[in-house]
Amino acid sequence: MSNKFLLSSPLFYNMHVSLRSFKQKARYRRQKFVRFLSKLRKLSPSNLDDLAVSIDKQVWDEVDCKTCANCCKTMSPTYTGKDIRRISTFLNMSAKDFKSKWLLKDKEGDWLNRSTPCQFLNMKTNRCNIYEVRPVDCIGFPHITKKKMVDYIHVHQQNVDKCPATFKMVEQMMLLVHKKQ
Repeated sequence: MSNKFLLSSPLFYNMHVSLRSFKQKARYRRQKFVRFLSKLRKLSPSNLDDLAVSIDKQVWDEVDCKTCANCCKTMSPTYTGKDIRRISTFLNMSAKDFKSKWLLKDKEGDWLNRSTPCQFLNMKTNRCNIYEVRPVDCIGFPHITKKKMVDYIHVHQQNVDKCPATFKMVEQMMLLVHKKQ
């Protein structure tokens, strides 16, 4: 599949994300993207963070999370102690009741949603019911411009088939890196 086809495909038509099209393309390209990111981590070009910043605007010009919400449908954020206190206060619950009702602790000790899709996602509108107090992990997602991008490559490898913005970022990163070689 040529890059020209991928860039002109209906995956990102007028910022509206076609999840069906995205899932097909992500399934097809996942291994190639993961291998590319592994090589990128090893090479760690000095301008990697600058490349991510330059790609970021283009990604958000083409992807509208409100037409997608696939992250909320298929993944869970990690809740910090501050997140738990802030959200439980917003919901007029104790932190203990909030954790008991909505969260579970994984084997690494992180607090995650008990199930997917996220209990706070309005499935009809793709909007978050706690948007103004959402977890910090949600605020930063998909972490495209996190400084020291090389430290987040493992996250991008996990998200490339779940997040159209991550997919688009990796696709563009491949084009830029290959152009410079």
